[in-house]
Amino acid sequence: MLSIVLLLVLAALGLLVPALTSAQTYWAWLSVGASGAAAVVLVLDWWLRRRSSPGAAGTAVVDHPVVTGDRPLPADETGSDTPGVRHDQVDLEPGEEDTDAADALVVSELTDEVRVVDERPRYHLPECVWLGSRSTFGLPVDEARRLGFTPCAVCRPDAGLSARKRAADRSEPA
Repeated sequence: MLSIVLLLVLAALGLLVPALTSAQTYWAWLSVGASGAAAVVLVLDWWLRRRSSPGAAGTAVVDHPVVTGDRPLPADETGSDTPGVRHDQVDLEPGEEDTDAADALVVSELTDEVRVVDERPRYHLPECVWLGSRSTFGLPVDEARRLGFTPCAVCRPDAGLSARKRAADRSEPA
């Protein structure tokens, strides 16, 4: 469709030359008509693309696939080099950890470092198998939560961090 628009614009320019060099106005009107036809084709192309886009029917467009489930698969069922992640799911986003309210409360007060991947919605423990060799950067867990990151279902950082905190609290002398 865009090639049709290009041809119509070139025709409009070609018709504009005789309109400017001669005293006949119908060349100018033909140039305006070709420009109008190009505009109509552009609008039609936009409308057709909008109707055929995935989000047009009121469905949300997700820019990253999401793996459902709370726990990783056992290593013998995966078929990939990354333990706990199936071969066909290596690039998929892990699901969100189902964190209970008590763990969420403990984690919201912690400043332990978690790892995040740029443009991904989850935060992970540094030893998370899903991270593999992906480029990550560290954030305090309370800041990661404030920024809208959610816990990974593979490494379960909220459960792990809250368990560490509770164990540390129990080992401290009273």
